[in-house]
Amino acid sequence: MKSAAPADGAKPQTRDEPASSSSSSFSSADAPSPPSNIKRIIIGICAMRRKATSKPMRAIMSKILEYYSDYMDIVVFPEEVILHEPVEKWPLCDCLISFHSSEFPLDKAIEYERLRRPYVINDLHRQYDLLDRRKVFRTLARAGVEHPRHGVMIRGKDGDEGELKEYNDYIEVNGMVFNKPFVEKPLSAEDHNIYIYYPSSVGGGSQRLFRKINNRSSWYSNTSTVRREGSYIYEDFIPADGTDVKVYAVGPYYAHAEARKAPGLDGKVERDSDGKEVRYPVILSNKEKIIARKVVIAFGQTVCGFDLLRANGKSYVCDVNGFSFVKTSTKYYEDTAKILGNTILRRLASSMSLPWEVPYQADDPPLVSTPSGKIMELRCVLAVIRHGDRTPKQKMKVVVTDERFFDLFRKYDGDTKKEIKMKRPTQLMEVLALARAILQENQKRRNDLLVQLEACEDAHQNRRQSAHQARLEHELEQCDEAIKRWDQIRTVLEMYKIPPSYGSLYVVKMRPNRFLGPALKPTNLVALGV
Repeated sequence: MKSAAPADGAKPQTRDEPASSSSSSFSSADAPSPPSNIKRIIIGICAMRRKATSKPMRAIMSKILEYYSDYMDIVVFPEEVILHEPVEKWPLCDCLISFHSSEFPLDKAIEYERLRRPYVINDLHRQYDLLDRRKVFRTLARAGVEHPRHGVMIRGKDGDEGELKEYNDYIEVNGMVFNKPFVEKPLSAEDHNIYIYYPSSVGGGSQRLFRKINNRSSWYSNTSTVRREGSYIYEDFIPADGTDVKVYAVGPYYAHAEARKAPGLDGKVERDSDGKEVRYPVILSNKEKIIARKVVIAFGQTVCGFDLLRANGKSYVCDVNGFSFVKTSTKYYEDTAKILGNTILRRLASSMSLPWEVPYQADDPPLVSTPSGKIMELRCVLAVIRHGDRTPKQKMKVVVTDERFFDLFRKYDGDTKKEIKMKRPTQLMEVLALARAILQENQKRRNDLLVQLEACEDAHQNRRQSAHQARLEHELEQCDEAIKRWDQIRTVLEMYKIPPSYGSLYVVKMRPNRFLGPALKPTNLVALGV
């Protein structure tokens, strides 16, 4: 893949003379040499450097060169040329892959398309619609795609467009009532500061979502009032069981889907051993595949990503991102390269007089030699089956360092026995009282940390204050984990309200923890099992 820029004073380029390369991002040296009498299709990559040279883009373009080296060559438009040179000096191409990102001059890309008339993979004019969430929902409605019910409040220099009334547990936007919880999104799709507001019945406040920073994607605030500056879209909150589904479509008939933990759940980003956000494979239903096709066609984006929420037996599209790739999937890269390569050749082969036939597709049934000829024959079915007639053990284990648990451990002669079991209702009520007290203390600590964090955000920060804020965020994360843990223990112990029934349902074991290293004395750490 070439990165090309015309030199000043050089003769104009022609289709037979692609722009000279100053650096090579992709190599087709290992691919077979194309016949000398075949004219190559030049694919131009017009995007910001960080996008054009990203790992997924490099992988897909390398696969295109591997599969279609006889027919195609790839040129990357240098970022300096895109930003500072007139479109007349941009490299020539037969097919253009171009998409918007921050600082990308979309208007210049459209001007280039009008000047050179290449085949465009993703409609450039429609990419303006992707920058406005109001237009996104309008396009989804016209395409018949399910999306959240919403209202729009626009504030600008020329005055407000719309009316918003705010009450304790609901708002009214242009006559539409949105009960809490509801979602508040900036009108601009480039702004990812999204708020979810909760009703007073669950404590009120709001969850504030933002682009991932380290291991955080949101944090909780006690503020329950909506923002009064700027333009926003208000949506019904759709409970999706704590997961978001990311769909990556390539053309109208291919879609890859992954699920991740919803950022509004607890704000903590789950990562694997390589530091990547944990994603889970998802199989789309037939209706969801039709949704993917409708989104691709409605927005004119051959390569397109969008967010799907599954709730109440339905699937809702809540956001359309435009050009986006799966981060780590070799199969996806191979499929995308074949789909894009075939799409380009189908469009340009006849006009450029290329002797091309549709190659073998990955989803075609293979021809296998069998006794009956070249057909697939079922020989046998192998199955491994294990019965499921077994009740799983319901256990909770937690390491505690609170001195009050040490006192409880000693009270029932734990120093002598090395392990105690508490079955009697009075004993279990002692554990429950401790769990309630520790939970309340952590909740109070969390509120104090949130107040300190809001003060840090309002203040002009120097380096020392930034470090202090980072420490507060770390303490808040630990506090959230503690609240979740102790709330679960309390819930389990409160599940049955009649104390005598405890004895037949629960056994609380306490013993010194032996697995956290020799630096910790057994008497200073206790493992609690419920």
